[in-house]
Amino acid sequence: MTTETIQPPKRSPRRRSFAPRYPGWLTAPSLIYYMIFFLGPLAILVVFSVATQAGFGSVSYTFSTSQFKALNDPLYIKVFRQTMLMAAGGTALTIAIGYPVAYWMSRYLTRYKTLALLLVIVPFWTSFLIRTYALKIILDPQGYLAHFVEWTGISNQFNVLYTGKAVAIGLAYNYLPLLILPVYASLERMDWKLVEAATDLGASPFKAFRQITLPLTLPGLITGALLVFIPMCGEYVIPQLLGGGQFAFVGTVIGSNFLGAQNWPFGSAMAIAFMVLLSIFVVIYIAFATREEQFGA
Repeated sequence: MTTETIQPPKRSPRRRSFAPRYPGWLTAPSLIYYMIFFLGPLAILVVFSVATQAGFGSVSYTFSTSQFKALNDPLYIKVFRQTMLMAAGGTALTIAIGYPVAYWMSRYLTRYKTLALLLVIVPFWTSFLIRTYALKIILDPQGYLAHFVEWTGISNQFNVLYTGKAVAIGLAYNYLPLLILPVYASLERMDWKLVEAATDLGASPFKAFRQITLPLTLPGLITGALLVFIPMCGEYVIPQLLGGGQFAFVGTVIGSNFLGAQNWPFGSAMAIAFMVLLSIFVVIYIAFATREEQFGA
């Protein structure tokens, strides 16, 4: 009778990681900042949203959902719808302008690529309010652009200011760099030999763009569109200055409830409801990004 010795299973050699390891307490400053300046105000909004107004500028801290029920009014539903439509239109206009610019910079520029990027970023170095006021001067019916349009005979009357067109122009102008940069980054990572191979095999330039360039740069395009769309939905300055207050955005209604009517519970409820609505787009983006990462892996 033979006895067999059971050999213990061989352990695979543990690979040594040379990646730097940092103590967890280094994240404390960012976490404290996040809790104080984001979670703190958000918690205050939640408390206000379930409270009731006891008078002008005074709040009764109770638990009531009446503020959220008041949002079912057709007037506020119209404000929500108008905000989403204007933001979607501004995003579409930004994409129509920004994608060709990013494509031209990445595909055809060689020596002056850094200069072009600098020209895209430079407007961000100026105050948002100053840029909007400058655009208001440009779109003034008595300004130089209006005189030029009348002189060329394109139109006898230049009435753009305080219209939806002025708001759309302001949205696209102020948020254009936020779309160009991620799209440009995705185009820079793309292998242009794939497009050349497709054209060599008989594909037209448009077909090569639709089947190769656009799918490969779609993550950057969606990222840029989300970076543009969400801030546009919460705009306050552009509708007030360029729209003359005639186009009510959710941000302007929230501002009027906090500053004018002093109805903090209703303004907080509207802010919370709109944040929940915008979170849907964030969830869709995260799902899309996760799927793209798994597909790419």
